[in-house]
Amino acid sequence: MKKALRAYAEVLRLVRRLPKDSRPYYAKYARENFVNYRDVDVDDSKALEELLHRTYNHSTWVLGKYSVDKSIADKLKDICCG
Repeated sequence: MKKALRAYAEVLRLVRRLPKDSRPYYAKYARENFVNYRDVDVDDSKALEELLHRTYNHSTWVLGKYSVDKSIADKLKDICCG
């Protein structure tokens, strides 16, 4: 659970790098997704790993969509894929 909270905090930091008009949408989107998956069994490491990989992949896709340098997601990559 601690890893998921760290990932969520990092996603919110990345949202701040997006254009101002898109920040509220992606902050809400991130919150809704983390809330929706909070009941995932913490003992199911495969499910958690898959969700964290999706978190990283989707975050880098959004950064690319807005032409934000994807290298700023390195910390998120360390959390999710490391």
